[in-house]
Amino acid sequence: MRTLFIGDLHLSADRLDITHAFIRFLDTGLDGAEALYILGDLFEVWVGDDIAAPFALELAEKLKQVSHKLPVYFIHGNRDFMLGKRFARAAGMQILPEITCLKLYGVDTVILHGDSLCTLDKAYQRFRKLRSFALARWLYGCLSKKRRQGIADKIRRKSKSSNKQKSDTIMDVEPNAVDALFAQTHTQHMIHGHTHRPAIHQLDNGNKRIVVGDWYEQGSVLSVSPEGINLIRLPFDSAPLPHDPAQ
Repeated sequence: MRTLFIGDLHLSADRLDITHAFIRFLDTGLDGAEALYILGDLFEVWVGDDIAAPFALELAEKLKQVSHKLPVYFIHGNRDFMLGKRFARAAGMQILPEITCLKLYGVDTVILHGDSLCTLDKAYQRFRKLRSFALARWLYGCLSKKRRQGIADKIRRKSKSSNKQKSDTIMDVEPNAVDALFAQTHTQHMIHGHTHRPAIHQLDNGNKRIVVGDWYEQGSVLSVSPEGINLIRLPFDSAPLPHDPAQ
C-alpha cells in the first residue's frame, strides 16, 4: 500500500526518451500503488488542449488505462497551466486545486507544484499573478494556434535566459513562504516539485518538506506508505542525458 508522486517530467517531442521512460514506469512501477499524483510540469509547454502533439495524445491513452486501475490526479505547473478539462478527460486525470490538502496515512499533508513558494523571484511572481486571471487565460485561448505557439516559445526562451542569471537562492523556495503555507493549511508534511532539487527536509518545528525530482537525466518518484517516505531514482536505459537548467 503506497501513494506515488511525480513531477517536472517536462515531456516534449524533442525528448521522447523521457516519454518512453515514463511509459515504462506506468507499465512496471505502479505495483501496490493506491493513487498517482502528478505535481505539474508534466509537459515542457502546453498551449491548449486543441494543439496536443501526437506523443501527448498517445500518452493520454496510456494514462487513461492506468486510471482504470487507480486514480490519477494532476496539479498544474508553471509550464502546463493551460492544460484543460478536455485533455484531462482523455487522460483519465482529475485536476486538483493549486494547493490541495489530504490526509496521507494519518498525516495531514499539503501538495502543490511549488512555484508559488519561490517568492524571491519577483519577475516570475508577477507573471504568475497575471496568468492566474481567468480572463487572461481565456483571451490567450482565443488566439490562433500559431500565435499561441509563438508566444509560448518566446516565454520559454526568455525563461531559460533569465534563469541562467538568477541565483540559486532566488530559484529555490523561500522559507517564510513555506512556513506560511504550513500555518495556513495546518499540515505537517508538504510535497512539491518545481525546484528540481529532490530531498526530504526535516524542519526545526518537526514538519517535513519533501521535494520530488525532475526527469531530465533519470526518473524520480516519491513513494509514501504507512512505513515511511522514499525518494526513488529510476535510471534511464540510455546514456546520461543533458541537463536543461530551465524551470
